[in-house]
Amino acid sequence: MKHPKTLLVIFAEAVLEKRLVADAKRLGAHGYTVWDVRGGSGLDGGDMQTREGAWDSDRTIEMKLICSEAVADAMAEHVLKTYAPHHGVSLYFAPVQVMRPEKF
Repeated sequence: MKHPKTLLVIFAEAVLEKRLVADAKRLGAHGYTVWDVRGGSGLDGGDMQTREGAWDSDRTIEMKLICSEAVADAMAEHVLKTYAPHHGVSLYFAPVQVMRPEKF
């Protein structure tokens, strides 16, 4: 049987990883996945800003949480309020369906 959950994906500066993991646990996420990513922005006609990851201060992570909608909303609100004013952060949500809902 499938169960509805919310996928929250956070792209952030790597320096935030430990804080984001602690925040996710504190706000009720049962698990997460984090990895290093590279890329750029500017597809909307703006200047292309590529983060190549050559230096620790230039690294970007992608964090994925599959959790309840309430936990995803709380985490996103916290990230936007706490980190977005001073760090590069992007987020998106997607509805997902999971098996074994107790894992999420």
